[in-house]
Amino acid sequence: MPNATARKFGYPETLVAEHGPWLVLLRPKQPTLGSLVLVCSEPVQAFGELSAQAFASLQPVIAEVERVLKAEVQYERINYLMLMMVDPDVHFHVIPRSGSAREFDGLSFVDAGWPGAPRLDAAVDLSAAQQQALTARLRERWSL
Repeated sequence: MPNATARKFGYPETLVAEHGPWLVLLRPKQPTLGSLVLVCSEPVQAFGELSAQAFASLQPVIAEVERVLKAEVQYERINYLMLMMVDPDVHFHVIPRSGSAREFDGLSFVDAGWPGAPRLDAAVDLSAAQQQALTARLRERWSL
């Protein structure tokens, strides 16, 4: 059963991939093109409470996230934000960063915080059809 954080970010519709306890979800509100949420399905609310297996399986997931996003959006930098104030389940917001706009489905995605901290409040809210299309594109690239 997915936790509340996974459901808040659109699980199962936004599911790009699952590896061990990690769910890779498309972030419905995109501060930059390709923004994801990496949610741990273990019932813990502190990073240090993850099992050894969850920590071990995190490395290949991150390597694959970076490979897929580099191929899809050609990011310049990537940020991992662990913001568990509102959604207490262990999760990371994965924000690919770029100094120039990226395009998808007729939309322009500008990194409003570049070159500083990401601006999560300046996100593009994808329609259900756009979410489905972008999730499918990322899922096709996933090979882990």
